Formats: sequence, structure tokens, C-alpha cells
Amino acid sequence: MNSEDMKQETFQNTGEIVIYTSADGTVQTEVRMESETLWLTQYQLEELFDTERTSVVKHIKNILDSGELEEQATCAKFAQVRHEGKRKVTREILYYNLDMILSIGYRVNSKRGTQFRIWANRILKEHLVKGYTINQKRLFEQQQRISEMKESIAMVERSLLEQVETIDEARTIVRLLSDFSCGLEILDDYDHETLATEGNTGTRAIVIGKEEFMTVVDAMRRDFDSGVFGKPKDASFDSSVNQIYQSFGGTEFYPTIEHKAAMLLYLVVKNHSFVDGNKRIAAALFLYFLEKNGLLYQSDGSRIIGNDGLAALTLLIAVSKPEEKNTMIHIVLSILNRKSS
Repeated sequence: MNSEDMKQETFQNTGEIVIYTSADGTVQTEVRMESETLWLTQYQLEELFDTERTSVVKHIKNILDSGELEEQATCAKFAQVRHEGKRKVTREILYYNLDMILSIGYRVNSKRGTQFRIWANRILKEHLVKGYTINQKRLFEQQQRISEMKESIAMVERSLLEQVETIDEARTIVRLLSDFSCGLEILDDYDHETLATEGNTGTRAIVIGKEEFMTVVDAMRRDFDSGVFGKPKDASFDSSVNQIYQSFGGTEFYPTIEHKAAMLLYLVVKNHSFVDGNKRIAAALFLYFLEKNGLLYQSDGSRIIGNDGLAALTLLIAVSKPEEKNTMIHIVLSILNRKSS
């Protein structure tokens, strides 16, 4: 039987390689680990069991012909890329899995077969335990993050009940936040680690300076009966505005309109640059920035984010922890991308 007679699926070279060394040190070979088993070629089997390749081929044929093992389950071709001069050449190499390896070993050299079986069982056990441990750790961390997010949302709900003027207003916003916490689109993206990390637009953002932003703040003052509304507390607002346009070596840190808008909303809320009104100012400047850059309204004339949604998003950022900054930014990006696509 030759490799041309066998019809196997071809796998890409994605497996892990482990090194096997025989007890007497005479054999050292690279063993492929793929699909939770180990694989060797005919040439490696010849070296491992110190026998002729014709003998290996004969035993493989007898094992398959007798029905002891199935060809499809124990044989596979793996694609390998080799460099021949300046050319890359892809070849398909026939491999045999651990079941076949051990069956051949019992026939041609049972002692070496037993040694390899002991080594293989140890390697596979270590691999599976390591993989299980990593997956468990990742799952635990993921669940912790989701729990923290829901805890933050619950805090917002409680805060809203104390701050809103009417019970109808409270119910509207709480219902919206509950939708987030129940795993609708945005939290489903969060759960599956598919929140957006960049914006969709490719156009360059219009630069809006601190003075222009402050005209918006000044216009808001008449709507709020407070002598300290919008009064700068320090120079951190300048820093927030400058940060969204930062670049290094000609490359902008936040290259898209959506990313700049998300950072603006987050920084103005969290830096507490004003004596009073930080959240309201942040939300207004967020809308102003989107409008100036042609992203506030969708093709049907509706706003990209409603009043309730903006209030919920702003309050969620306000109660978030510093280590949740990237998550907050990615949530805003996901909302803007989904609405603008």
C-alpha cells in the first residue's frame, strides 16, 4: 500500500510539536500533536521501532485490512511548507496517529512500543490538563468581568431611581439598562469578546478646539439653575480635548471619528473637569462632536443614539471602574458602529 492509494483529509500545519527521546537515547524525533492525539510519518516509525519501512508499510496494510483500525480515523495528510531555493513548496505528508503507532509497535518492537506508549500517555495527559486549566481560568475571568459589568449596571439603576424626577422616566431608563444586562446585542458582544475596538469611518475627523467646545458649555448654562455649572475646576478639560487628537510619528492614537467620540465622552465624564455638570456636559459634547463630523444622524433622519440611550451610556461610564476603561470605550464603539453600518 502506498500513500497515493489512501484518501485522507489534508490538515494545515497548526499542531504543536513535542520531542520524543527513547530511553536509551538512540532515537529523538519530532512528534506532531493534533486533535488530542500524536502523529508520526512512516519514516519516523521506521526510526522509532528500528525496522525497515517496508515492514512498517506491511503492518499498516494488515492492520487496516483486518479491520483492527479504520484508515479514516488513524491516517491523515498534513500540509508542510518547504523552501527550495527562493520558492515555497507545499507538500502533503502522510501521518499515522497514536492508535496506529502503538499497533505497529506491538508487532515490530514491543519494548519500544511500550516505552513510547508510556511517554505518549504522559504527554497527552499533561496537554489536556494544561488546556483544561487554561480554559477554566479564562472562563472564570470572563464570568468575573460579566459579573462586574452587571454590578455596575445595578448601581446605575439604583442611582437613577434616586435622581430621576418621575417614576416613568426611571422605568424607561432602567428598562434600557436591564436590556443591556440581559445580554442583548452589546453585552452579547461583550460576553463573546467581540466588542468593536475601532470605528467604521475612514474619513478624517474635524478638529474641534477647547474654545469651541466651551461655547457649547456656555450655551447650556441658561438651562441649569446653578452658579457653578460648567465652571472649570482645573486644566484637565484641555487635556481631554488634546488627548483625542494625539498622534505619534504621524499616526493618530484614535484614528476614527467613532473612536475619538468614545474617548471624548469617557474622558469628560471621568476627569471631573468641571465643578458641576460633568455628565451632562460630556453627553452634550459627545453629540456636538458627532454632529460636526456628520455622524449624528442616520440615513433615515433619526439620531444615532437616543436621549435614553445616551443617558444610560453616560451613567454606565460614570460608575465604571478605571480598569474597565477599554470595555467602556469598546461598548461605545460597538453602539456607534452598529447604528452607522
